[in-house]
Amino acid sequence: MAEWPEPGGQRGLMLEGPAGMLEVLAETPQSDARGLLLVCHPHPRFGGTMNNKVVHTLARAGLSADWAVLRFNFRGVGRSEGSFADGKGELADAAAVLDWGRQRAPGALALAGFSFGAAIALLLSEQVSPDRLVTIAPPLRYFSELEWGRETLPQPDCPWLVVHGDEDDVVDCQDTLQRLQESEKQPQVEVMAGAGHFFHGRLTELRQIVEPFLAS
Repeated sequence: MAEWPEPGGQRGLMLEGPAGMLEVLAETPQSDARGLLLVCHPHPRFGGTMNNKVVHTLARAGLSADWAVLRFNFRGVGRSEGSFADGKGELADAAAVLDWGRQRAPGALALAGFSFGAAIALLLSEQVSPDRLVTIAPPLRYFSELEWGRETLPQPDCPWLVVHGDEDDVVDCQDTLQRLQESEKQPQVEVMAGAGHFFHGRLTELRQIVEPFLAS
């Protein structure tokens, strides 16, 4: 059985997933964890991995707010087996990693993700009812376009934070804001002026937004 890290430690793991083994990094805070934060990375077909700088920033924010943190590589990324599965398979990967983590880090649950990973976290929130949800540059058009074909966005029943740069050239910020206006669930929205998709030079500011939300 894969071992959980000691307080203040981290451990790389390989877990059985729906399409083969999944590469996972588990990290724990120095003090007692309030619960588990699962962080999902950007699109596998465009270089997204669990070592992405925004994903790393989300993990650091979670640890500072006393969450145990799980990051993982979706199928076909890094050492994870399998191949890209149009979001449905990646959602199953996230659910499998979360199920393993919940057995080892009881308590509250938070989900977070960046770009494609934000969409996966939002979908997963329908299945597991988290206590906190953080979505960074969420591509909300995924839910009405591509293969996902939904008429409405997921409606998480928990505090929900959306952070978006207004100079994002990958996921249009105005599209995100418009789709959120049409949503029944109104999240806390933070628009970072002058920030692009990858928040270059703005990661400290991003963490300063996310950390208090996770600590509240």
